[in-house]
Amino acid sequence: MDNQDTKFGFTQFAENWNGRLAMLGFVIGIATELLTGQGILSQLGLL
Repeated sequence: MDNQDTKFGFTQFAENWNGRLAMLGFVIGIATELLTGQGILSQLGLL
């Protein structure tokens, strides 16, 4: 029972996916700004 590999919490698996998704979101945000010419906040109507 102690060798059971969990997929929840602060595990290496979860941290790898968190980092990958954060990098993907950052790249999509930058690409959207470049394509539209507006920042994220102005696209959301906050500025």
